[in-house]
Amino acid sequence: MTAEPPQATAADAPLRTFPSFMRMWWGRLAGTMAAQMLMVALGWQMYDTTGSAWDLGLVGLAQFLPALLLTLVVGTVIDRSNRGHVLAACLALQALVAGVLAVGTLGGWVGREAILGVSVLLGVARAFQQPAQQAVVPSLVPAAVLPRALAFSSGAMQAAIIAGPALGGFVYVAGAAAVYGTCTALFVLGAALVLSIRGLRRPPLREPVNLATLLAGFRFIAQRPVILGAISLDLFAVLLGGATALLPIYARDILHTGPWGLGLLRGAPAGGALLVSLLLTRWPLRHRVGRRMFAAVAVYGVATFVFGVSTHFGLSFAALMVAGAADMVSVVVRQSLVQLDTPDEMRGRVAAVNSVFIGASNQLGEFESGATAAWLGPVGSVVLGSVGTLAVVAVWMRLFPALRERQQLVQG
Repeated sequence: MTAEPPQATAADAPLRTFPSFMRMWWGRLAGTMAAQMLMVALGWQMYDTTGSAWDLGLVGLAQFLPALLLTLVVGTVIDRSNRGHVLAACLALQALVAGVLAVGTLGGWVGREAILGVSVLLGVARAFQQPAQQAVVPSLVPAAVLPRALAFSSGAMQAAIIAGPALGGFVYVAGAAAVYGTCTALFVLGAALVLSIRGLRRPPLREPVNLATLLAGFRFIAQRPVILGAISLDLFAVLLGGATALLPIYARDILHTGPWGLGLLRGAPAGGALLVSLLLTRWPLRHRVGRRMFAAVAVYGVATFVFGVSTHFGLSFAALMVAGAADMVSVVVRQSLVQLDTPDEMRGRVAAVNSVFIGASNQLGEFESGATAAWLGPVGSVVLGSVGTLAVVAVWMRLFPALRERQQLVQG
């Protein structure tokens, strides 16, 4: 009984009172903005070079495969290393890639093969970056504050996803090299901010490296239906319902706009997500979180369907905003459940598995979109995917009743 007032005070503490978390927040903002600008430039440059939906899908596949192949290694490295140093190294590698792209574009030798090659390097960097990032945040704030911190941190990502594509689209008017140069500077800034964080101790993992420790993350998730249901729901819903890879086609061929329009479309989901993340930072989800997660994913599917059939820029933009808002509810619930239900010594390996699911839903989803668009056309691809998302919601509600009936993020 005596511990209740301090816990309530901690849960309501302003996030600015945690300086290490705020440095991480700013570093993530810079790195995510750079990554989004980079993807706008790569996508437009690839489609401008080849005019192929298949090649746009290959860019996503090239980024996903390293995360899949390195899953076991990534988790073990993160659980045995200074997670801040791992994260800074990932940002530095992306700065190097962006710098090479800037030089190569000016030199005229960046084409289809070069874009696919650097996409693999970006995939390697992000294979380590995302799980390291996920594993760092819980060590920067108390557990009672974590749901708000995750919502606020996701808000930084969404703000960057808004500003990054829009800025990238406008800067692209000056040429792809200008975008890549700006990305280089932002990645360097992000790495410097992460390196400035103090007190990130090496996790006390002393287990020998063997097959059991390498597979521990998969085993941990498989034994917990709530976590497995949450991350697999996100995997299949976004894999089927995502339309990001097809935005260059929609922007140019269906909505008849240019790079600036592509930037706005890429930023639209983040606009809705940012609004929801700010609301969740102020008023976090406290009850019926499982059912609210399923409802949000269903709204995501409906909004994606509307985008798929729209031929009006304003309606398409609004549909993507609604999709992003709904997805943010799912993201905060999923991340909170994974972080709060996982012990610190396992966070790297669990986060690595979670990142593969996220990567599959995003990068592999881009490949799926490109492949089905080459077969059915862009509209057919998006519509079919949105219907698949709604089907997944219905099936997962029956397969994972523990997730459906989960009442609170922090179990009492």
